[in-house]
Amino acid sequence: MVQQRLQGYSQLIKKAAAELGFLFCGISPAGFLEDEAPRLENWLKKGMHGEMKYMENYFDKRLDPRLLVDGAKSVISLGLNYYTNQKAEDPLAPKISKYAYGADYHGVIKDKLKLLLQTINEQIGEVGGRAFVDSAPVLDKAWAKKAGLGWIGKNANLISKKRGSFFFLAELIVDIELAYDVAPTADHCGDCTRCIDACPTQAIVGPYIVDGSRCISYLTIELKNEIPQEFKGKMDNWMFGCDVCQDVCPWNRFSVLHQEPAFKPNADLLGLKQQEWEELTTDVFQKVFKNSAVKRTKYYGLKRNINFLKNNS
Repeated sequence: MVQQRLQGYSQLIKKAAAELGFLFCGISPAGFLEDEAPRLENWLKKGMHGEMKYMENYFDKRLDPRLLVDGAKSVISLGLNYYTNQKAEDPLAPKISKYAYGADYHGVIKDKLKLLLQTINEQIGEVGGRAFVDSAPVLDKAWAKKAGLGWIGKNANLISKKRGSFFFLAELIVDIELAYDVAPTADHCGDCTRCIDACPTQAIVGPYIVDGSRCISYLTIELKNEIPQEFKGKMDNWMFGCDVCQDVCPWNRFSVLHQEPAFKPNADLLGLKQQEWEELTTDVFQKVFKNSAVKRTKYYGLKRNINFLKNNS
């Protein structure tokens, strides 16, 4: 009888998540991520996080959500699609990652998670929990894998056999027991090495190992100093983020166009020509990237990236 009730709760949550536009929803018991601990420790020891010093903080909390949320019993993992086939009109224009075309995903997803938690409280009863979208020490991909949403590919992205990898991950960590998805998805990368072979900066230093300090996304967003000259001519014209390892992944032939209005690109974003980007002003930056994730790098950061591309092509 108890299991039947928990099953009903989980089905209710997944139905509500789908109605909010989430592509996936999986649930796993909150606990210590034993397999991830040595991997994370080794990655940090090798300095593959570059200047992302925050990755060194809250090591224990990254591995155990019960240290983040009092009484945590369940991790609800969700995926929100952002795939689009739209591209810049000028093929010479510097490129921006698909995920940053529209409104900042942090706010969009946080709003959806608040509504989901509200529904849970209304339908199940008083439930304590917290929403997480890239804003706290939570290992999104590990929890999504545990919940059966996909496997972690050789490019270190979570990949779904049905929908590829162009989706955001987020979590609701709650203090009630639920029925859990206990069958993680098998690894379907096989012998494929397309992502490794295609990476412009050789950031994928081995299957399933990404040296973050060499990744174009890191170099154009996280890095606050000048981009090292060793990457001259290797940036593949990316000014914010990079999609190469996902674009070449065979599983992304199953990606479907997103239906999220907030992710629709600003009307000017894809129309700007190469020269207009090189002459970018603060006014144009504010207009094009209003409420955008690109504001994270700020005007001067984006100009640094554009100038590096211009001077080192």
